[in-house]
Amino acid sequence: MGWIVAVIAAAAALAAAVRAQNAARAERIAAARAELAERQAKAAEARTAALTEEIRQLARERIPAAALALSHPTAKVPGLREAAEVDGGSARLLTEAVQAARTAVVEERGRVDAAARAAMRGTSAKIQSLLNQSQQLLHELQHEYDDPRILQLDFRNELALRRTQATAVLCDAWPGLARQNSPLVEIVLGAQSRVAGYERVKVANHLRDERLALVARAAEPLAIALAELLANATAYSHPDTDVQVTLQQSGGRGAFLVVDDAGIGMDDDALDRARVLLAGPPEVLLTELGDPPQTGFAVVGRLVLQYGFNCHIEASPFGGMRTILRVPAHLLTVMEEDRSLSALAPKPVQTHAAPTVPAPTEQETAPVPQPAGGQAPALPSRRRRAPRPAPARAASAGAAPDREQVPRTPEQAGASWAALQQGTLNGRSLAGPPPAPAPDDHDHPDDRDDQGDDQT
Repeated sequence: MGWIVAVIAAAAALAAAVRAQNAARAERIAAARAELAERQAKAAEARTAALTEEIRQLARERIPAAALALSHPTAKVPGLREAAEVDGGSARLLTEAVQAARTAVVEERGRVDAAARAAMRGTSAKIQSLLNQSQQLLHELQHEYDDPRILQLDFRNELALRRTQATAVLCDAWPGLARQNSPLVEIVLGAQSRVAGYERVKVANHLRDERLALVARAAEPLAIALAELLANATAYSHPDTDVQVTLQQSGGRGAFLVVDDAGIGMDDDALDRARVLLAGPPEVLLTELGDPPQTGFAVVGRLVLQYGFNCHIEASPFGGMRTILRVPAHLLTVMEEDRSLSALAPKPVQTHAAPTVPAPTEQETAPVPQPAGGQAPALPSRRRRAPRPAPARAASAGAAPDREQVPRTPEQAGASWAALQQGTLNGRSLAGPPPAPAPDDHDHPDDRDDQGDDQT
């Protein structure tokens, strides 16, 4: 019997031990589960906090930075701060939010810019029309009165017209002036007359054919583009330095207009930006041109894109910048022989030795009279569109050579006209009011400049 009791006791002890072991295991499992739940709760709280922080960063930093990067490509857009704490789905949603914000900003900027362009296009057209009317009236006054202030006023009207015309071109408007086939040298002179520092521009004509011209549809756009380049060169160079313009002709590749200045130059970022604008990008937002907007290169880029020009900018050996404007061959033509060139047009530079030229007469070498009060030198006068009748040549072989055959520099021509004007003023001041002009006088209404003729 004793052994039965012992077996029962051992079984009971074993059962108790098993129950105690099961209870301990259950307690350990419960504790582990509780610890796991706590860790999961803490991880969920961390993910929630991280996601909340990412959303806060999205609203305060990432979306504004993405909008800024649209106009400043070098600006950095921050990424996720706690990438390890945000799951893949949430990260994708945050990235999609940034892209959606960028798309919305781009679309809204496009709508605002289009509305601004339309408003400026209409306003520029009205101002341009009024300035053209003022120009026509000033042309009439120049033929009736000898007051040099009229020429000064006409020049300032021309500067305002150029700025308005450039604004219209930037807003995808028509240049607003129709021209005939025009000699390339006269287009350069016309562009020079639209720049405040026109007296600093020195033109060197290296064309093989001095009657090389542009077709009508490209004449005014080229004058606008060159005027913008000259204005930029004179504005960013010292007033005591010259701006060199060189005309070159290159086989079947067309013609080249090279503008060199001795200005302050550009840093790498500004040079890259200028090259992008001059290449003619499909779209340039007005808000990307600065405050105040710098529109010169953007205007040239629009004309490059529309008319097939090509423009390149690089460092100049003169210390500033060199801009090369190429005109393709299909936009060039040759003027007929009966079309006379402007008296101020520079003669082509000859590669061979030039023949002996008779000395200029006293009238040609007369110094330019300086106006009282230290005023600016006289502005270049505009050329007449209708050619003047050529004077009769001497029949005898021993007669003096024709004056038109003597090459004259722009300075000599300007001195001649200034001396003539000063003599007229002195004579009228002594003789009293001038008589009415004769029908064959040069101030006949039929000889007046055409409206909008921007050539000198």
